[in-house]
Amino acid sequence: MIIRAGSCILAIFWVGFEFYLSHQSTLSPPHIFSGQDKLLHAAYGGVLALLLLGCFKFSPPDYTARQKAIAIVSASLYGAIDEIHQYFIPGRYSDFLDWLADTTGAIVAISFAGWLIRKYQSRK
Repeated sequence: MIIRAGSCILAIFWVGFEFYLSHQSTLSPPHIFSGQDKLLHAAYGGVLALLLLGCFKFSPPDYTARQKAIAIVSASLYGAIDEIHQYFIPGRYSDFLDWLADTTGAIVAISFAGWLIRKYQSRK
C-alpha cells in the first residue's frame, strides 16, 4: 500500500515538474548529441508510465494487460496535452514527434518492466 501511494505521489510531482518545464518560454538543455530531445521525451514518458503503473495493485506474476494499457495511454495522453500546452507558450512549439517519443518511451518502459518482473518471478 505504501509503495502504491508513494508511486502516485511521485507521479503527481513528475507531472507537475514537466508542466513547470513546459511552461518556460526558453528551455535550453546542453546539446550533447543529435536527437537527445526525443530521448529525453521518451525517458519522461517511460518514467511517467512506470509511476502510473505503480499506482495499481500488483497481481503476481505481473500487472494485468489492462493496468499496463491504462498506464501507457495515460502517459501518452499527458504527452499530447503537454504538446498542446506548449503551443500556447511564447517561444515554445508543439511537435508531433515529441508526443510520439513520449508514447514510445511509455511502451518500452512498461514492456521492459513486465519482462523484468516475469524474469524475476521465473527464478523463484
